[in-house]
Amino acid sequence: MTGVIVTTLNLTAIYALVALGISLTWAGLGFLNLATGVMYAGAAYCAWMVSTSITSNVLVVLLGGIIGGAALGAIVCLAVFLPLDGRKNWELRTLTATLALSFIGSNVYLWKFGPQFKQFPSLFDWLPTFRLGPTLVETTDTGTIISTAVVVTIVLVYIGTSRIGLGVRALTQSVEGAALVGINRRTTAFAILCISGAFIGLAAVLLGQTFFVQPDSGYVPLIKGLVVALLGGLGSLRGAVIAAFLVALCEALTLQFFGGAWVLVTLFLLIAVVLVIRPRGIAGVLETTRA
Repeated sequence: MTGVIVTTLNLTAIYALVALGISLTWAGLGFLNLATGVMYAGAAYCAWMVSTSITSNVLVVLLGGIIGGAALGAIVCLAVFLPLDGRKNWELRTLTATLALSFIGSNVYLWKFGPQFKQFPSLFDWLPTFRLGPTLVETTDTGTIISTAVVVTIVLVYIGTSRIGLGVRALTQSVEGAALVGINRRTTAFAILCISGAFIGLAAVLLGQTFFVQPDSGYVPLIKGLVVALLGGLGSLRGAVIAAFLVALCEALTLQFFGGAWVLVTLFLLIAVVLVIRPRGIAGVLETTRA
């Protein structure tokens, strides 16, 4: 069971980062970003170029992925959100535009980097390995969990105490009310998409330690991120973290007792059970308990 615990914590860290990026844009803007996958791949390529051309220092490589993801979030904001915000059927238009941007980005990566897989150097070799019962905890697992915990804590504290965070919370409650108190939706949108991109960029670097980077490597994280965000309740950051843990635990238990072929089956059973009981997702359960 210690192996299940380690796998669960590792997967929770990755899934939570992507789901938080998706939930944050929905909570503050009502904007479902289907370009998340191409942002993931682009941030991974940025970090890979830093690691191979500049330095393999862990902090610099992580920063390269985070900055790359934030820059791609800014591009999505400037190219899609700002031109379409407030227009008729803007929700459907932004969905279509981000999907088109995803296809364009994948082809640009294919043209620039080719179809060959890119591999990160190991970033966490300086951390010690140790045993948790019979399970050997690798340096990659330890580095992933620590990096995610530190970055998510910093960002959530910043959102909870800064003016931008106040703007996000105000927009979540009422767009008109936020405008009345002087909160600029477009300026806040730029910050939200940059923070969302930073989360996704960090996830790309951490997952790049396990999986190769390629032009379409962002599609699976996009799907998993959407699943976790929907299960947690779109727009709920706390629900996204709890859902990431449940999905990771479900996958880890399935791998341990049934094998990888059953992962999708048990995952969709979990989603069906939660959404049948609470159509709003885990966030709906939390709201009911709080009330």
